[in-house]
Formats: sequence, structure tokens, C-alpha cells
Amino acid sequence: MGQDTERKDKLIEIVLDDASIGRATPDIEHERAVAIFDLIEENSFHPVGDDTGGPYKLVLSVVDSKLVFDISREDDAKVVIHVLSLTPFKKVIKDYFMICESYYEAIRTSSPSQIEAIDMGRRGLHDEGSQTLNERLDGKLEIDFDTARRLFTLICVLHWRG
Repeated sequence: MGQDTERKDKLIEIVLDDASIGRATPDIEHERAVAIFDLIEENSFHPVGDDTGGPYKLVLSVVDSKLVFDISREDDAKVVIHVLSLTPFKKVIKDYFMICESYYEAIRTSSPSQIEAIDMGRRGLHDEGSQTLNERLDGKLEIDFDTARRLFTLICVLHWRG
């Protein structure tokens, strides 16, 4: 644990802009909280060109159909703001939601092999979204694939309105 607390290239706080996400059901709020917790627990995050280093805070918001990464230091000093078009993510997010619905339905009614097949497809779409995010952040943020996966989960949760 000492090694992790010494590492500076990481996120220590994530805030979702309330105006971007709106109101949600308690289940969706729980999913958002879990996604944030998982990301904070384990991540590798460094804005390209930032020589001072972190740890970092991230405010995620959606403005004019764009995903905004507002990054600051632990002391709230601004580091950088990156804005990404959500267009490259729309199809994979839509497909991911559809397969998640199928997965949750299958858990109640299908055989283990059918559930496993749907889950493999779900993981494949999750990986595709994570890869797209990694590509879109190239030259902006240095993140590992696991952090990209957790961020993609959070981006999906931002769009999950129930």
C-alpha cells in the first residue's frame, strides 16, 4: 500500500457535473458511485506535458455533446481542460447498453452458457469503447488500459438515465 500512496500520477477525486447528468434513479446513482470508487481505487493518470505531477482531481461534464475533462491538482490548481467529441462513442455506448440489457435479462432466464456468450460480447464492446477512449486521449493524457476501461465505464454511467 505504501507504494500506491507514493505514486503521484493518479486520480484522487472524480466529480460528475450535476448539470450534465441530471437526476437518476437510486440504482443508477449507486452504479455511478461504484464506477467512481473503482476508478479512484486503481488508476494511472497523467496529463501530457505536466511536469509538476499530481495527484489529480477530475471533473467530468458533458457540454454541447462533448465530454469535458477538467483536470486540477490536489490543491485545486488548474492543470488542463480537454474536450472530446462524443460522436465516436455513440454507437459503442448504444450497443453496450443494449447488450447489458440482454445480459441482465439472461441472468434471470438463460442457461450459464448463454449468459457467458452474452458476457463475452459485453466485455468485447467494453474493450472497444476503452480502446476508442485511449485513442481519443492520445497526446492528451497518459493512461493505462485498465484506467481507460474504468473511465469508459464512467462515461457509460454518465449516459445511463434509466
